Amino acid sequence: MTQEKNDAARVDSGDGGAFLEGGSSGEGSSSGDSLAGGEPAGRKHDSNDGPTLDSLKAGQCAIIKAVRGHGELRRHLLDMGLTPGIGVRVRKVAPMGDPIQIELRGYELTLRLDDARFALIEPVESLPKTPVPVEPLPRASAHPGIGEVSATGDDYIRNLGKPLPKGAPITFALAGNQNCGKTTLFNQLTGANQHVGNFPGVTVDKKEGQLRRHPEATVVDLPGVYSLSPYSNEEVVTRDFLIKEKPTAIINIVDATNIERNLYLTLQLMELNIPMVLALNMMDELSANGGSVRINELEAALGIPVVPISAVKNQGIDELVDHAMHVAMNREVPGYIDFCPAGEKSGDPLGEVHRCVHAFMHLIDPYAKAVGLPVRFAATKMVEGDPLIERELGVPEREREALTGFIEALERQGGLDREAALANMRFSFIERLCARTIVRPHESREHVRSVAADRILTGRFTAIPCFILIMGFVFLMTFSWLGAWLSDWLQTGIDFVIGAIGDALTAAEVSPIVSSLVTDGICGGVGSVLGFLPVIVTLFLFLSILEDSGYMARVAFVMDKPLRRLGLSGRSFVPMLMGFGCSVPAIMASRTLSSERDRKMTILLVPFMSCSAKLPIYGLLTSVFFPPEMRGVVVLVLYLLGMAVGVLYALALKRFKFTGEPVPFVMELPNYRLPSAKSVLRLVWDKAKGFIQKAFTVVFLATLVIWFLQTFDAGLGLAASADESLLALIGGAIAPVFAPLGFGDWRASTALLTGFMAKESVVSTLTVLVGGGVAALQEVFTPFTAFVFLVFTLLYTPCVAAIATVKKETNGRTAAKLVVSQCVVAWVVAFCIRAVGLAFGLV
Repeated sequence: MTQEKNDAARVDSGDGGAFLEGGSSGEGSSSGDSLAGGEPAGRKHDSNDGPTLDSLKAGQCAIIKAVRGHGELRRHLLDMGLTPGIGVRVRKVAPMGDPIQIELRGYELTLRLDDARFALIEPVESLPKTPVPVEPLPRASAHPGIGEVSATGDDYIRNLGKPLPKGAPITFALAGNQNCGKTTLFNQLTGANQHVGNFPGVTVDKKEGQLRRHPEATVVDLPGVYSLSPYSNEEVVTRDFLIKEKPTAIINIVDATNIERNLYLTLQLMELNIPMVLALNMMDELSANGGSVRINELEAALGIPVVPISAVKNQGIDELVDHAMHVAMNREVPGYIDFCPAGEKSGDPLGEVHRCVHAFMHLIDPYAKAVGLPVRFAATKMVEGDPLIERELGVPEREREALTGFIEALERQGGLDREAALANMRFSFIERLCARTIVRPHESREHVRSVAADRILTGRFTAIPCFILIMGFVFLMTFSWLGAWLSDWLQTGIDFVIGAIGDALTAAEVSPIVSSLVTDGICGGVGSVLGFLPVIVTLFLFLSILEDSGYMARVAFVMDKPLRRLGLSGRSFVPMLMGFGCSVPAIMASRTLSSERDRKMTILLVPFMSCSAKLPIYGLLTSVFFPPEMRGVVVLVLYLLGMAVGVLYALALKRFKFTGEPVPFVMELPNYRLPSAKSVLRLVWDKAKGFIQKAFTVVFLATLVIWFLQTFDAGLGLAASADESLLALIGGAIAPVFAPLGFGDWRASTALLTGFMAKESVVSTLTVLVGGGVAALQEVFTPFTAFVFLVFTLLYTPCVAAIATVKKETNGRTAAKLVVSQCVVAWVVAFCIRAVGLAFGLV
């Protein structure tokens, strides 16, 4: 955080009336049943109103005059800090001209040009300097211990009731912004193995873990959010848990290097009237860059314990746990804090908000208590026009008319519409608080490094080539160099073990049927899949490094514009990129998308990305039918083909099923950081363990079934040959469907059937059916038909686990449609490729 960055701060424009032009917006205020005030929310921008934020070029500055728009988008822009009077600077523009990255309040976020047009601006040459405390800190007193009275007194301490009995169950809600180190802290508190990433919203589920040294306490890791406004699914989930589940206490983690942005959520959490402790994370980075925090003064001003920590270095965690347990056991809640002064002068926006909020609190008090909502929280949300809170309170019409009058007075006298007034109130309080308690650091080494790297990795002419080079390097390391080399060594060892087992069974004069079951069925099938474990591990190793470093967020920034043409946002790129690893977590990662439309569309597109479970199939057939120097090329062509078909499928979905525009692309780009070795290794181990478990469960069962069907005939006697087996009958029945594709052999169709259970089973099935020798595959395929078979495998339905995940995330009908549509698409594309091959004599 630099002095230059801090200049992007509040500036008094001196024209409060202009701010009202945003109107009374929000989903609630645009409804006839909601409290209304001001002008219509949806009034479009008129060029006569003046320049807008999208007109700025990189390096140019401006003051926000008003924020137009309506509903959730406008509320989210305000919550992210785009309030009237704030100074902004355009840091950079995406390589394709959209979106842009802006700097305000000491942090940076991205906006699409279409969304930036909602912000009316007054261009300026440079942003005025804002005074910040630079004097040396006085000798600080020791931080108060657990339950001790601080130097500033303990007037802020309030208790909900009698202390909890010793050993009573306690639930902690771990809440914070995205990219603040929340998941790392969760791991330190509980020892849970959870992936830590930098892309916003990587924690898509509620995670639970037992607090170390306190078996009676459970920590719930909530999705990272920026506010408690119902903008995204994560915010709704977090708010519902805090209000309805009523945790015993909240551990609010705040990024000390980006404290102004993070405290916005803290103020809303304090209004919930729940015992709370604030964990000030990344204090080591702040101190290393010359900054500091007056912990005692911050603690007294907020009225909650504040504990400096470094989650990644495990510093301060024990003290945090002690404070958290104390406030939970003694039920100590934040004191009553008005985040805005009463103000005696009429027309003062902060004073008007103060009077409006207190009037709301007085009027809705019985209704809030009746439904179990904290009165202060309910009042501020009602002032904002939160539709969910309005519906839950069910305020009668007579009182609603009075509330509408309060809103009209607020907007008329304060010069700000209801949503902007609340956001302005919170940020104004935070600015005053930070001016008293924060010593600003110089520009951090992490930020300097990120700016330098972004000149290349997100540069106009270098971003796309860098992305291609990075992904190309990953593919080469996975398929041609490191992964393939390790795979060959492992396969050699597996073959040696299988041979030794076969020799031992023969020496022991074991029945040929049993010997065949063990060597050809179990060992051959499972071993052929395990041989590709190094390929899987290598791929996930590099994907994890890219995600933990912060590069994946840049990829979303760079790729937003082309994805928007497909009807998606840049956020969709990360789930789809994860699809190259495994469709199951990729489909689950779509929960980070705030739009239901984008989420469903992304889910339907993820299976077109070639998952790692298909790598054994690619590895087997390319090793048999293609020379070593062409194997990587063939696999790369398959990946590109999958993406190309996915693009065409997305265009079809946008045209015929999912109409409309994707949701706004508003997010922060985290600083580049060296990936945590512990986090990367945890992820790689989890994926490797999952692959091995699948090999010894799903693939193992599939191998046994295939061996049984191949060994016995329709009369359950020993089949004289494979052509007379039960498997030949089933495969022969469906083989004509694949005959036009060039692989009408019953063994090929049977392998595809087992691929429904797990894609790795295709390899084990083919291995078993051709007798264990991969060279025998030349009886089933030619090099060209092998490629067509790979194309069909690439595009047809994903495995049962992925289909089950689609059903869980959507519904059974959508999952069934996905299976049918992908099989049809795979057949059509494979048929077209074979037709081209026939035309050019390649078959």
